[in-house]
Amino acid sequence: MAGLSSVRHGGALLRVLALLVVAVTFAAGCTAGTGDETPAPGTGLSGTLSVTGSTTVLPIAQLAAEAFMAENPGVDVQIGGGGSSVGIQAVGEGTADIGMSSRDLKEAEKAEYPGLVGHTVAIDGIAVIVNPANTVESLTPDQVRGIYNGTYTAWDQVGGLDGEIVVVGRDSASGTREYFQEAVMQKDAFVETQLEKNSNGAMAQTIAQTPGAIGYVGLGYLDNTVKGLSIVVNKTAVPPTVETVKAGTYPFSRGVVMFTKGEATGLSKAYIEFILGPDGQAIVEEEGFARVD
Repeated sequence: MAGLSSVRHGGALLRVLALLVVAVTFAAGCTAGTGDETPAPGTGLSGTLSVTGSTTVLPIAQLAAEAFMAENPGVDVQIGGGGSSVGIQAVGEGTADIGMSSRDLKEAEKAEYPGLVGHTVAIDGIAVIVNPANTVESLTPDQVRGIYNGTYTAWDQVGGLDGEIVVVGRDSASGTREYFQEAVMQKDAFVETQLEKNSNGAMAQTIAQTPGAIGYVGLGYLDNTVKGLSIVVNKTAVPPTVETVKAGTYPFSRGVVMFTKGEATGLSKAYIEFILGPDGQAIVEEEGFARVD
C-alpha cells in the first residue's frame, strides 16, 4: 500500500507541474506579442547621440534635440558647435554620430571620408548685416564683394555716410565663410584687415556694437540688434527673408546638412527623421529657415 501511495503522490505532483507549465506558457503568449504590433511612440529608443559642427545649424539641432528627448526619455542628445569643418571631421573620424554643416563637402573631405552621407534638413539664406544706425539699406553683389576684397573702404563709396567700413567675417572652420567665399566673393581673397569671428552669434554681437561694421550671418540670427541689407538683383532690392529664400529670389542661400558615416541608422536615423517630420520642420521655420518639404 505504501508503494501505491507514493505513486499517487507522484502523479499528483506531475499534474501540478503540468498545470504550471501551461499557465506560464499562456502568460508568455499574452505578453510577448506577434512581432506585428507597432510600438507606442517614444518607446524602444535609448542611448546617447552626439551631434556637433556648424553654428548655423545649431539652433535647429538644439530645439529638435529637446523635443526628441521629450518624446524619448531614454535618449540623451549631446549638441556641440565648432563650425562645419569640425562637424565633418568629427563624424568622419567617428568621434560624433552626426556632423552638422552649412556647406557641401570639399573634395579633400570626400577623399578622406568617402562614406559620408548628407541629409539636407533646411534651407538657409545668408544675410549681409550692418549696425542699425547705418543709413545703407541695400547693396549689389558686386558692392558686397568689393567691400570684402578691399575695393571699398568707406561707406560713402557705396551710398552711405562718410565713415570707415569695418569688415567682419567668419573663421576658416566656418561653412558659412566657405559658401560666402565661393558664392559672393567668387574666390577673391578677403581684405587683410578683416576681423574673424568663430560663430554667427559672435558676428552679430560685433556688428551690433560697432557702428561702421559689416558682416554676414544665417537668417536665423537676424534680430533687432542688427540690420539685414537687401541685395539688389536685376535692379530690384530683395530683402533677406524666409519668403524670398523659398521663392528663389534672394541670391545668397544654401542647404544646411547633417552628415552621417554611411546611411543613417539607429538613433541618428530617428533624430534626422524627426527633424524632417512635421514637428521638426516647424522648428526649422520658427528658427528663420526655409522648410525642405
